[in-house]
Amino acid sequence: MKPSTLFSTSLLLCGLVVAAPNEPRQARRRPPFTPPGGINANGSHTPFYHPLSDFDFQSLNLALNQEYIELDLFNYGLARFSVADFEAVGLTAQDRYLIQFMAEQEIGHAQMVTNMLGRRAAKQCTYTYPFETVREFVDFCQKLTRFGESGVYGFLEHLDSRDAAQLLLQSITTEARQQMIFRQFEGLSPMPVWFEAGITQSMAWTLLAPYLVTCPAENPRIEWQNFPALNITNNPNATAFYNNSILGNDTAPAITQNRSEPLSYPGREVFFQWELPGKNVSYNNSYVTNTTAGTPRFVAWISQLNTTFTALRNVNGQSGSTFQPGGTVFGGNSSPIVNGTMFVAITDANITLSPSNISMLNPHIVAGPALYQSG
Repeated sequence: MKPSTLFSTSLLLCGLVVAAPNEPRQARRRPPFTPPGGINANGSHTPFYHPLSDFDFQSLNLALNQEYIELDLFNYGLARFSVADFEAVGLTAQDRYLIQFMAEQEIGHAQMVTNMLGRRAAKQCTYTYPFETVREFVDFCQKLTRFGESGVYGFLEHLDSRDAAQLLLQSITTEARQQMIFRQFEGLSPMPVWFEAGITQSMAWTLLAPYLVTCPAENPRIEWQNFPALNITNNPNATAFYNNSILGNDTAPAITQNRSEPLSYPGREVFFQWELPGKNVSYNNSYVTNTTAGTPRFVAWISQLNTTFTALRNVNGQSGSTFQPGGTVFGGNSSPIVNGTMFVAITDANITLSPSNISMLNPHIVAGPALYQSG
């Protein structure tokens, strides 16, 4: 390894990356066979892996809190359940080691974001978890990693610091693999969609906030909005365990499982209950839920490249229902829009959205999002 490489690597570990000393002048020219254009592509840019705005800081602050809970969750599940508990649902010593390795990955992810944030970086909190069995633990892991992954996709391209975005991209692609592994552990198809959805920081914080119990007083406040909670009262349940040879019915861990009876389907009636704003939530009850939306009228289904709206029916106070939509991403025989672990929210309007401007939905959210286990 060349000395200049050692120098720049050590700076990266400290979170302070600059160009190596005595860098040859020609290294700053555009690389050969590189077409004109691109951002910071001509070699003249010195990377700075730190937030450049409050938007950057708060986005990375949220991401760090997400990494910390994943680190705690994976270790907690391994400690709480016995070897016999895991083996009873088909998870072997090799599988348990993979969960341990994923916890080790989170150490690295948390360290990287801490390096970018510097002295103001948050510390780990204490958490509460909604599971009692190994299968429920695995299900919660695949859901937590789902909104952790999607929460970063939603803001990555909007960061002022492109250098910080690069590092975060290289960690979130690992989290995507974690989500896939937990789906395989649960006997679900590992990748039932063509595209992964992105959600806003406020949506991700709304989903994360209930699981934080206490945090160090010096942790920077998470400034994103907390929407009122949304509950899907008949959410499809993927935790049932069937270990048999009936094609399409076996839910044992596997590289992939194709279910003959899917968890959900277009036209399925879905029932909701939601809270009113003004509730104290999250660690130390220090956050208050809020909405700027009007009368609840629609259900937004955020999946793949699409945000699809259906009419909210049978509204009675803070409850109502709708029907799961059909449709495909590009029409024809392309991928069904609704599949996998996805997001739904109650809204007051059915505005036109695309992945790059999903934040325009925030002012219209009455409650949610909630995770819908559609497949």
